[in-house]
Order: sequence, then structure tokens, then C-alpha cells
Amino acid sequence: MSHRIFTTAVAAVHPHYVTKAERKGRTRAEVDEIIRWQTGYSQPQLEALLADGTDFATFFDRAPALNDARDLVRGVICGIRVEELEPGTMREIRILDKLVDELAKGKPMERILRG
Repeated sequence: MSHRIFTTAVAAVHPHYVTKAERKGRTRAEVDEIIRWQTGYSQPQLEALLADGTDFATFFDRAPALNDARDLVRGVICGIRVEELEPGTMREIRILDKLVDELAKGKPMERILRG
């Protein structure tokens, strides 16, 4: 498995998350809410990290409060079963991918955020 994604800027992928959501009638605000829920960043912190080109490894390593409920995220994304990944950056990326996928599939935010 390639780990080039670790050094990819979150800002390079964020627009793709937003586009995927918007194609299905969802919003950037909802994408950002998912990211904040998973990581504990505030919106201003998230905006600053997007602006400064922070890579995924740093983004998740410095997350202020990874949400314990993210461990409830299950299923397959990109052919990989999320719950079988070892803890670390790749798992966090795949959790985020899965949450954005659920958003694009029309799930209510309460369910996406494991409320």
C-alpha cells in the first residue's frame, strides 16, 4: 500500500470531498463538520491547516481530540475494510473517506457522527 497520501496536503484532497458531497446535495459545511468531529479541530484551526498545506500525517498526529466514536466506523472504502486497519494515519484517512462517502450517500448527520 502506498503511503504517499501521508505527505499529501489535506488541502489537495479537501475540495474532492466537498465536490463529492455537493454532487449529492450536501455541503462543504457538512464535510467540515465531519472533519471537526473526527479530529477535534475548530473551524478556524481547520481553515488554517488547509491554508498552510499541512499533510495528512501531521494533520492527524496533531489533532487536538480524536473522537473515540470514530472507532464505530465500519465498512469498506476503496476496497479496504476500515475496522481491520491498524491504528494510525492510514486508518484515520480511511475513516474520513468512509464518513464523506456516507454523507454523499445521503445518511443523516446524526448517523454519520455516530450520535
